[in-house]
Amino acid sequence: MHPLGWLRTRRTRAPAGLWTLVTLMIGALVAVPLSSIVIIALNPADDIWTHLVTTVLPVYVSNTLWLMLGVGVGTITLGTSTAWLVTMYSFPGRRVLSWALLLPLAVPSYILAFVITDQLEYAGAVQGALRGLFGWTSARDYWFPEIRSLGGAILVMSLVLYPYVYLLARAAFLEQCFGLFEVSRSLGRGPLESFVTVAIPLARPAIAVGVSLALMETLNDFGTIDFFAVATLTGGIFDVWLNMNNAAGAAQLALVLVSFALVLVFLERASRRSRRYHHTSSRVQALPEYPLSRTGGVLTMLWCALPVALGFVLPAAVLGHYALKFYAVTLEADYFRYVWNSVRLATWAAVAATFVGILLAYGVRMAPRPAIRGLTEFATIGYAVPGAVLAVGILVPLGYLDNALDQLSRRLFDLPLGLLISGTATALVLGYVARFLALSYRTVDASLTRITPSMEAAARTLGCGPGGALVKVHLPLIRASVLTAALLVFVDTMKELPLTLILRPFNFETLATFVYQYASDERLEESALGALTIVAAGVIPVLLLSRTIARSRPGQHHT
Repeated sequence: MHPLGWLRTRRTRAPAGLWTLVTLMIGALVAVPLSSIVIIALNPADDIWTHLVTTVLPVYVSNTLWLMLGVGVGTITLGTSTAWLVTMYSFPGRRVLSWALLLPLAVPSYILAFVITDQLEYAGAVQGALRGLFGWTSARDYWFPEIRSLGGAILVMSLVLYPYVYLLARAAFLEQCFGLFEVSRSLGRGPLESFVTVAIPLARPAIAVGVSLALMETLNDFGTIDFFAVATLTGGIFDVWLNMNNAAGAAQLALVLVSFALVLVFLERASRRSRRYHHTSSRVQALPEYPLSRTGGVLTMLWCALPVALGFVLPAAVLGHYALKFYAVTLEADYFRYVWNSVRLATWAAVAATFVGILLAYGVRMAPRPAIRGLTEFATIGYAVPGAVLAVGILVPLGYLDNALDQLSRRLFDLPLGLLISGTATALVLGYVARFLALSYRTVDASLTRITPSMEAAARTLGCGPGGALVKVHLPLIRASVLTAALLVFVDTMKELPLTLILRPFNFETLATFVYQYASDERLEESALGALTIVAAGVIPVLLLSRTIARSRPGQHHT
């Protein structure tokens, strides 16, 4: 044995034990919301479950399933087809559309719902133009689809969520070996057949991940389904919790919704089980970019431009017009205070989530045991859990904690404390961290895997402990990923609505709640500046994502 072997063993075990303890503590804290939901649901003060099952639950489940099915089909169709077209074909506007197709991701679904309804309802611009063109005088003279319906919700969510599929499908297409398509074409298969039989099977894992992310966002949505009056499980949680004042019933509905999210995670992972998707050649060729006929090029351009026009250009143009016209009214409505509240909360959430994500990722690196990795995966499951569910799971234990502290203070010091944490900005930040921890953890973890162990060993031989190595070696090398993680959490926090509505302090508004409340009261024009601010904040990470996937194919440059 090496003379210093005992010292190396001691120095390895100590940090592993420390980081294991840190990971265990974080995992336990993040598990509190979901654990509290289970406890409350299984121990209700009164039995409302029977009433829910016999009245509204079948409607909630049915609408939720139809919504998921419609959004799933819509996102697969839009995301996969546009990703294949901009990757493999040459047509007018292709280079612009290759990144513009990601822009609808910056638009929250509830904002697009407000804009599309504003344009398509009876008093909107579209029906008004039709009445003027054909001389119709009332709604009895013509038929027009009802936008505030399940179909309208599916349309809106598909337009803003298809970029999840587009993003991952295009990255998968860019990484595929072109030699496989040459073989397929040599066997007499055309471009469409090659796409269906070769490209889609190879990209299936990426497409499955994209669809699962889109459906998780669908489960989390409240603003769109509430505005369109579609009774889903998320809306039911709000109704039972806030209108019926029944925490147990809300927790029971939350468990049903969590089961939907966990089924999505299971199906996504099962789709990749026992399957391998490897390149059979190390030779990287430039993608062909097949030319299209003039008619084919125009039709392809229109198909790819349609979701961009409806999902981003339309809401940006309408909101921009209203913002310029009604900016004075918005400013009088305390716009800058709402911006400050949103930015402040988003900054705190980004810093906290990124810090915890770094600790978890480094803890897994220091002690890569299955138990530790499993705990970490559980700690980051919050992204798969709807915000309304997390809000219920956070508010209840915080209420118990506040009551316990208040009783203790009264007993010891005869001093009432009231609610110290519940209904405060601290509770909101805790909810955001639990919800978006997966974004920071996975971004940092992916970056840490690219740092060779030899660099860490060199730092250790120079006298750096694990904390010193993290600060002096790892963080400088993964600085870009850390900033990206913080930016992603920041933007998602700016857009988050369900969790904010439940956990926010009394008389406390963010841009998201301000826009939702005004638009729900048919005052979209007065909230347009706030909505446009949220959209503008989301454009930055979208452009970063576009740049990342454009560089994902070795030896080829995309714009």
